[in-house]
Amino acid sequence: MRTTATLDPEVEQLLHRSMKERGLSFKKTLNDAVKAGLTQRNKNAAKPFVQKTHSMGAEQTFRWDKSVAAAAALEDEELVHKLVLRK
Repeated sequence: MRTTATLDPEVEQLLHRSMKERGLSFKKTLNDAVKAGLTQRNKNAAKPFVQKTHSMGAEQTFRWDKSVAAAAALEDEELVHKLVLRK
């Protein structure tokens, strides 16, 4: 397929450097670079994310889903305590 593309100056410099180092044509260097970039991205995307978990003991009495409310209640208690001490 023949197409026209506008390359950033940095990309052009990288391609020309690779052409000189490898002794390849512009077309071959560009195709290799595009292919390497696309196949590398697909390899990374294929790896599923796995969340590591750790046991926190046999019985949990604290409701972690209510942690924000618990923190707010503790903060309120501290503020009330400070206000009482000022009297």
